[in-house]
Amino acid sequence: MQGNLKIGFIGGGNMASALIGGLAGKLTDGANIHVVDPSAAALQKLQEQFGVTTAQQTDAALAKCDVVVLAVKPQQMKDVVQQLKPYISSQLVLSIAAGIRAVDLSRWLGGHDAIVRTMPNTPALIGKGITGMVAMAGVSKAQREAADAIMCAVGATVWLDDESLIDPVTAVSGSGPAYVFYFIEAMQQAAQEMGLTVEQGTQLAIATFVGASQLAAQSTEPVSVLRDRVTSKGGTTYAALTSMDGSGVKDAIVKALKAAAARGKELGQEFGKD
Repeated sequence: MQGNLKIGFIGGGNMASALIGGLAGKLTDGANIHVVDPSAAALQKLQEQFGVTTAQQTDAALAKCDVVVLAVKPQQMKDVVQQLKPYISSQLVLSIAAGIRAVDLSRWLGGHDAIVRTMPNTPALIGKGITGMVAMAGVSKAQREAADAIMCAVGATVWLDDESLIDPVTAVSGSGPAYVFYFIEAMQQAAQEMGLTVEQGTQLAIATFVGASQLAAQSTEPVSVLRDRVTSKGGTTYAALTSMDGSGVKDAIVKALKAAAARGKELGQEFGKD
């Protein structure tokens, strides 16, 4: 299927643009990509950058696609899918929307079950994303490979056997970049309060996250071992971590991720209503 893969995108926002940028001229020609979005300006930009074809509303070009990517906001999904339904036959439908369950997409599409639900994250915008993925029973081997290739255009993929695990994936990696930015903000604030400039604090905090993340990614040892190596008893790191433990930081983080997962499940129930 790959090589001349015809891909339709419903939605031309940031994540869709990142995927198109990773696909056009690599997995498939830009001319094989069709984008539907109500924004004429967004469509013009994508057409100029990648040579895609465009439309401001769902059209018959989608019926000729091998894959249709749903890249709209969760609250818009039901209406969008109902407009798409007349053009869906055997295509793979790939959703990158948070909270929308595959079973609801299938119902709105009249029982179509060649659906892959995914949860990417914003580092996909620079090709450093990671995406959790789960396939419905109607997805063929070739369609699964196509879905994987599409999401690999912007980073790594992790396949799941159970759709209920998408909610934990959303909590860990989908929302995860915000937690990292939150911690960086705290480090920046502390740096300034201790006398460093805004620029110095920003450079130090971000470089530390980048370096530590790359070290963790390249190491064969658990992150707990890497942490211990930086933590001499009675030293500065020990003082910081002891303070965090005393404030319940780790427990708070675990609690926060569980709250995010629970909210993801709630959104699925909320947006899946007929």
